[in-house]
Amino acid sequence: MPRRITVDAAQVRGLLGEQFPEWAGLPVRPVAESGWDNRTFRIGDDMVARLPSAAEYALAVDKEQHWLPLLAPRLPLPVPVPLAKGRPGAGYPFEWSVYRWHDGEPASADGISDPVRFALDLSGFLAALRTIDPTGGPRPGKHNWFRGATLRTYDAQAERALAALDGDVDTGSARELWKTALDIPWDGPDRWFHGDFAPGNLLLDGGELAAVIDFGTCGVGDPSCDLAIAWTLLTADGRQAFRERLSVDGPEWERGRGWALWKTLVTCARTRGRADDEAVNARRVLAGILADPPGVR
Repeated sequence: MPRRITVDAAQVRGLLGEQFPEWAGLPVRPVAESGWDNRTFRIGDDMVARLPSAAEYALAVDKEQHWLPLLAPRLPLPVPVPLAKGRPGAGYPFEWSVYRWHDGEPASADGISDPVRFALDLSGFLAALRTIDPTGGPRPGKHNWFRGATLRTYDAQAERALAALDGDVDTGSARELWKTALDIPWDGPDRWFHGDFAPGNLLLDGGELAAVIDFGTCGVGDPSCDLAIAWTLLTADGRQAFRERLSVDGPEWERGRGWALWKTLVTCARTRGRADDEAVNARRVLAGILADPPGVR
């Protein structure tokens, strides 16, 4: 687990004063849902500073600075485009970025006005992302926690979660689905993927998908990691529409289910014994993953 650091608004004001004096007079305040990889601060009304919370997450700064301006014009929804790149200072040790602020609230099942339309908008975004030329794109590696590579990277972590949950959930069925996903090879062409296509990175406006944020785990490789959203957020009808719009075959669908299963098992193990919203939602998602019919055909 990366050693994460704290950052406060005073440090951000110091960084702006040192490096971007034209913005030094603007108010700085932390964003309520800052995320895990970055400490996020609103700058005035129109900008946001994202400061990596650990050295491992800082590896994504240069990648986003280079690729997001190239990806953004080719995508059907707004995505963050860097306005500036900061350097270490004011007691903060890593490079960091300033972006334009995107209005919206993180996606949730209750906040989506039309689940099927939302699913089609999601799949349309991914379809466009997948058509962008991957030449020279960032291959899976430490910069994105090996998203786009084999699920076997996470086999030990999944097995630890299964062991911790033994007796609490149907670990037999979960282990069978996990092994199925591990045993399906990927031999297709490289495709762009987001890498963390999760509710917190999908912004809603009026119940509709308005923007996709946080490309820190993006790259080129096997795009099945982006399919996890089909189980972690979409309804059954939305999941079917999502799959059909993307024309996902059975093997890729099962690898996507594997990504969803890994993430959900880890969350269930971490929240074991709790009864808060995160724990309840993780168990609900796990039940849905296990109940959904296999997709290989």
